[in-house]
Amino acid sequence: MPVITDDTQLRELLAKARVIAVVGHSDKPHRTSYQIARYLRRAGYRVIPVNPTVNSIDGEPAYPTLADVPEPIDIVNVFRRSEHLPGIVEAAAAVGAKAVWAQLGVYHEAAARFAEEAGLLLVMDRCIKIEHRRLFNR
Repeated sequence: MPVITDDTQLRELLAKARVIAVVGHSDKPHRTSYQIARYLRRAGYRVIPVNPTVNSIDGEPAYPTLADVPEPIDIVNVFRRSEHLPGIVEAAAAVGAKAVWAQLGVYHEAAARFAEEAGLLLVMDRCIKIEHRRLFNR
């Protein structure tokens, strides 16, 4: 499974996904991760916060790690620096997530190789909100 850059593959990934775990989801409304998670909820996705520093965000339980999330994950959306991406990709593979989506500015070659070896779809250096809006005309 390669790094996804093709619009058809991006559209298919977003159309099939139902559950998105947001790693680095902030509880502060002015933060980008909070705003994008809110957009994804409004777009119909179930968004699960993954952040070890908070217990809940807007009434939704937050989990310290991907391994603590008690349900299957379609996309792991990453709001962490690039150096954290390999570990997050490894954790996503371990829990059986279908894809990892790294936000703008988040890119790591070793993470891409690991994702391919693990059979994970990977999107890097793209904003899930911008791509969703563009692909689905919202």
